[in-house]
Amino acid sequence: MIGMAARSHLESLLRARKLDVTLLSAKQAVSPRGEDLASVGVADIDAALGGGLRRGHLSELVGPRSSGRTSVMFAAMRAVMADTSRDGPGKDGELVALIDTNDRFDPASAASAGLELSRLLWIREAGDVSRALKAMNLVLQAGGFGLVVFDLADVPGPTVRALPFTTWFRLARVIEGSQTVALLVADEHLARSSGGATITLESSTRAPRAVWTGASNRARLLQGLDVKARVI
Repeated sequence: MIGMAARSHLESLLRARKLDVTLLSAKQAVSPRGEDLASVGVADIDAALGGGLRRGHLSELVGPRSSGRTSVMFAAMRAVMADTSRDGPGKDGELVALIDTNDRFDPASAASAGLELSRLLWIREAGDVSRALKAMNLVLQAGGFGLVVFDLADVPGPTVRALPFTTWFRLARVIEGSQTVALLVADEHLARSSGGATITLESSTRAPRAVWTGASNRARLLQGLDVKARVI
């Protein structure tokens, strides 16, 4: 009882100083208290997030290859581009930026998935993580984007882990209080801000289940992959 009373007193002090965003309760993580949200574009994930990703925070999308990372990334980009509720030129949707560290982005596939390429700033790198990180900082500082994606998928783990952990604190600090969502896309957990979320696709120890159509094994088409998403 003494421990619970002390915790309640501490929480009340943090709220009085408007520092309660540092309280990491599960309820707050999935049900923001009226903050501005950006839809991920996937109904089940948005429901688990309490409506979407919190603006002004750093979140991450994590999963192994073929786990659906690109599909969810495209869905989030498409949802932000289609959001006409924001103030802006013509109110015809928001701008999105993609820092493409490994030059993985395919414009043709993106267009077929419904992305409006005229509303996308695409910064291509060739595996140079340090240059990609500088580009990410510059884009976040410039502002004006509803979503900025930092795609580190398939970058070797040791290369990413070699970055100082303060790297992610600095990124979160740049967009604090803004209307921008910063989203890291990676093979494994990297970091998130106190109000951000981690969307984990499948498990690195379990391969996604393929879904096929067709009556026989010799006449089947791959329809997709059965991937499970978990919000942390």
